[in-house]
Amino acid sequence: MRSGRLIALALFVIAALVAGCSESNPPDPITGDWHGAIEVPGQPLQVGVSFHADGTATIDIPVQGVTGAQLKDVNSDRNGVSFAIPDIPGDPVFRGKYESGPDRITGDFTQAGQSFPLALRRGKVAALARPQEPKPPFEYKSEDVTYRSGDITIAGTLTEPQGTGPFPAILMITGSGPQDRDEELMGHKPFLLLADTFTRAGYAVLRTDDRGVGSTGGKLDDANYTDLANDAAAGVSYLRARPDIDPGRVGLFGHSEGGYLAPLVASRSDSGVAFVVLMAGPGVPGSDVLVEQTRLIAAANGTPAEKADTQLRQTIEVAALLKVGDMAGAKEQARKYNESLPADQRRPADQVGAEITPNLAALVAYDPAPALTALRVPVLAFFGGKDLQVPAAQSEQPMRDHLAADPDATVYVFPGLNHLMQPTETGLPGEYRSIETTISPEVLTYVTGWLHQRVPTK
Repeated sequence: MRSGRLIALALFVIAALVAGCSESNPPDPITGDWHGAIEVPGQPLQVGVSFHADGTATIDIPVQGVTGAQLKDVNSDRNGVSFAIPDIPGDPVFRGKYESGPDRITGDFTQAGQSFPLALRRGKVAALARPQEPKPPFEYKSEDVTYRSGDITIAGTLTEPQGTGPFPAILMITGSGPQDRDEELMGHKPFLLLADTFTRAGYAVLRTDDRGVGSTGGKLDDANYTDLANDAAAGVSYLRARPDIDPGRVGLFGHSEGGYLAPLVASRSDSGVAFVVLMAGPGVPGSDVLVEQTRLIAAANGTPAEKADTQLRQTIEVAALLKVGDMAGAKEQARKYNESLPADQRRPADQVGAEITPNLAALVAYDPAPALTALRVPVLAFFGGKDLQVPAAQSEQPMRDHLAADPDATVYVFPGLNHLMQPTETGLPGEYRSIETTISPEVLTYVTGWLHQRVPTK
């Protein structure tokens, strides 16, 4: 599922910074943007720090998705510059000095007893390269739309090829956690790229904000799978009612948790869904996925065996409590686990258990088998061979088994790709942001080819 939702919570390496200056040649007050790289061996970490005229400061860490994080205790005078970020384990700190004038600060970045060189220069930190991200002007139509799902309003963007139609259409369903209509995560916009690809290929595409995100109402944390399936069904009904959409050729594309929800909607007798595409959609219950991804990610990270075993036991225990609906017990278990960690690794007490919600409980308890076995429409289910969040080795064969009675079902594994279908070395979620590719071109070509064969545009 989405990084940060079904894996152990990761702590960002953020900093408290301190810089000194020469009393004989004091610099002007520090204002403006600075950038540099914390020289962690093998993986330098680019950071940007902005000092403001009112005495405040912020930090950006693009590869970790940190943008404009407010610093506290900011101090700037000729004796030094200091600031900190609240609630960060390990008490990170930078101590440096001006070198060769007022436009370069050098020193060491220290956190939890480890130090790494860091040199800051004037200027903004570079944005992450995303060469596949579609940019306007587009050669197709784009319309912001809204429709109702029960008592909430769902907002999204509908893209259509030029012409009058009616067009075959695809409704996109995001992975777990709060997602916007582009499914923006780790600096990537997978659904924007997929919508652009499919629309250029002749399909109308509707992508929407999740509950409580962007312009969509409601609260995702409180939503169960009936709620979320109803939201997707409302999108199908909206598309089928439009005169520019072919009502007999409306399908679903689900990524990760969306790969649970798409079959759940399509298996309804009155769904009107004509085809289903599942990208890293699990073929086993959510609790099994959670446990296996915890084990695999710990191993890929080189986590010591004792610590990995503790993490795995914690995951198993929390999942078991959520499966029987014991939310309070699951939160208490998370609290005990947090308190068992070394002090510099603990999360703030008011954050512990915040991710344990009815929505997460619904995911953990869900078994995809009944919905998948009921499908009788064309289905494409594909996986990344190095996906550690929805491992192909765990889900491929169950997916084949569940779809065995479907007259047109394709299950495929792309070697060397991760959960986002990026080319990867390790498959670790921590790699997603540093990879420039949003989705491997071979995936875009393969899925578009499958669509053209099953749902011709002309």
